[in-house]
Amino acid sequence: MAKKSSQPALFDAVSFPPDPLPWEVAAENDRLVARLVFNRPIDTPFDYLVPDGLRTLIAPGQRVKAPFGKGDRHTVGYCVALATTSEQKRLKTIDSILDRRPLVSESMLRLTRWIADYYLCSWGQVLESVVPAGVKQQAGTRLVTSFVCADQPAGDGPALKLSAKQKALLDVLATAGRPMDAAELTQAAECGTAPLAALRQKGLIRAVRHRQTQAHPTEPPSREADLALNADQQRALETILGLQRAGQHRTVLLHGVTGSGKTEVYIQAIREVVSYGRQAIVLVPEISLTPQTIRRFRRRFASVAVLHSHLSDAERHWHWQQIASGSVEVVIGARSAVFAPTPNLGLIVIDEEHETTFKQETTPRYHARDVARQRAQIENIPLILGSATPTLESWLRVQQGQDTLVSLPKRVERRPLPPVIVVDVRNDPMVRRGAAIGRALEQAMRHVLHDDGTGQIILFLNLRGFSPAIWCRSCGASVKCPTCDVTLAWHKDRGKALCHVCDYECDPPAFCPGCNQAGLRYVGIGTQRLEQEVRARFPGVTCVRMDSDAMRKRGSHDVALEQFRHGHARILLGTQMIAKGLDFPNVTLVGVVNADTILHQPDFRASERTFQLISQVSGRTGRGPRGGRVLVQTSVPDEPSIVLASKHDFAGFVKQEWGHRQALLAPPCRQFTRIIIRGEHEDEVREEARRIATLCSETAKAQALDVRLLGPAPAPISRIKGQYRFHVMLAAPQGDAVRTLWRQVASQLSPREDVEWTIDVDPINLR
Repeated sequence: MAKKSSQPALFDAVSFPPDPLPWEVAAENDRLVARLVFNRPIDTPFDYLVPDGLRTLIAPGQRVKAPFGKGDRHTVGYCVALATTSEQKRLKTIDSILDRRPLVSESMLRLTRWIADYYLCSWGQVLESVVPAGVKQQAGTRLVTSFVCADQPAGDGPALKLSAKQKALLDVLATAGRPMDAAELTQAAECGTAPLAALRQKGLIRAVRHRQTQAHPTEPPSREADLALNADQQRALETILGLQRAGQHRTVLLHGVTGSGKTEVYIQAIREVVSYGRQAIVLVPEISLTPQTIRRFRRRFASVAVLHSHLSDAERHWHWQQIASGSVEVVIGARSAVFAPTPNLGLIVIDEEHETTFKQETTPRYHARDVARQRAQIENIPLILGSATPTLESWLRVQQGQDTLVSLPKRVERRPLPPVIVVDVRNDPMVRRGAAIGRALEQAMRHVLHDDGTGQIILFLNLRGFSPAIWCRSCGASVKCPTCDVTLAWHKDRGKALCHVCDYECDPPAFCPGCNQAGLRYVGIGTQRLEQEVRARFPGVTCVRMDSDAMRKRGSHDVALEQFRHGHARILLGTQMIAKGLDFPNVTLVGVVNADTILHQPDFRASERTFQLISQVSGRTGRGPRGGRVLVQTSVPDEPSIVLASKHDFAGFVKQEWGHRQALLAPPCRQFTRIIIRGEHEDEVREEARRIATLCSETAKAQALDVRLLGPAPAPISRIKGQYRFHVMLAAPQGDAVRTLWRQVASQLSPREDVEWTIDVDPINLR
């Protein structure tokens, strides 16, 4: 493989075989104008002249290099349209084209334009995010020289007299009908390179340079037949197939309890899509789910591609090319896979649609569920949202008649949902002494481990590290990150105190930074401490930990899950990456070590997330004939979200939580848009936040817009990476009012070097 370059190869430096023109050019004396957008926070297209040499080569969706800004710096931009006229008087000229073919299709240009409008960012920022870096860099490819027959002979006379080997070379090349490299050509003609050089000199063949992709073959797994569906699954499938056959867009919310066979419904719906010669995209929320999902789909479909962040650039580029060629039936991946370049898309599936990981936390701050809904509408295809605990936003759309509800109320083979026991640990002597596992959970674990030697246990704790906080006995203060308003966590395996926001790390201090006194305590329980306690209490029992610290190596998720699947480990413990989507029939006990961690966060969705996590992790047991049960340790046993989750009462939770949201005028009763203002100097950030809030308030009144302002106020995490943070929340019955308001306000905000602002439409993370 050629050495990877940080800069993409210029298109005009490479020769390609002739192809159909991507643009029908007008008369030769007309000018051709390309409309470009750049990866800048400027939502304005710029018109550029296309030089004559590039008129037949440029098309919307390609990247180009063009002079940009006052200094005319050569900048990469995206061509989004072509025209013959422009309202701009003086036009700069494009330098070069970077891509042989468009990286973004016409329908994807429409989708990215919608994302820019909806999420209040620039079109260029969206396009830069949609195309993976490995694709832009052509990772995993090398530039090779091949030969083709010349279009016309160079002339007559003695120069065209050919030797037998030269004739053999020409015959091989003409018969092949495709470019061939020197080694392949001379081997087929059984000659050396001298006849090849002679033919080039005579003008009978010519060299072309093109990029050759490194293949990433996978071993085909053994194929499996479709499973028999129960009556509920069959009804769900018929609803989806009816939409597919009618060729209409509709979002289907597939609400099925854990273990109800939602994945089998997805597979059989995709089976019909593939029979039409079309493709499907399946989004999963966690990288840890991807290997088992890929394995399951590859047993049922001939060609499955993968797109997620744990792939190398070369692998992602290879999969991207396979998808774009139309040779892939199913695309599986995390949220960015919603942009897969499928030329014949027929269905999109989002599994565990309630998961917060489908929301991107950097610009463009899109939610994959909403982007998928818009893409499905553009492509006029169905969208399936699957979950045992749908978001209130998705549930409300069903109640309003915007989406179709399909229910799977029972588990496959009529297996019962596991009983959930809420354990009050406030007076548990073991927990009071600092243990993670209380008496009831320990007894239940011993029963499983000593039963018949095959039962397995999952322990869920949504805090990583050994101790989540370092606390001073003398002054009562916690030890915080020097650049963030966040308490450092003690990671015993690395011997470091870490910040879970900015990844700052240091040796654990011997003295309190505040009062300079000794006697610091490590407070709280994380997954590392839980693992140590499990190994101490159950010696000889193999335990596997899954969290972002233990799963750093590539492929580590798959290794850990396979170890547990085959019974080589009896106990699996970890954070929320083990709480969903896993199917292990031998798991007969699930323990939620601390159900309160999310409840204490300053977030109006805290109760909903607690209900979802308990419900999801409870669903990991009772999937086999041996059944199972769940123990939930908590200090607030009367909390409604915990009580209702223990009863598997989703309808009851929705009713209770809906009243809470209405009282708060919070989503989905209102649409929230959050403005985050940050900078190095607290006073300047506070002042800018007030100025922005004042502008928003005055503009809303002047335009009679129904927008309510909350703030400005310090953000829950008031400082990150040395920058102070304030935020303003805009709440409105409809998002259009906020977008109208913000476009007017943003036009009045002059850029500042010392203070920045970011806007987040439909925020999920409110820290």
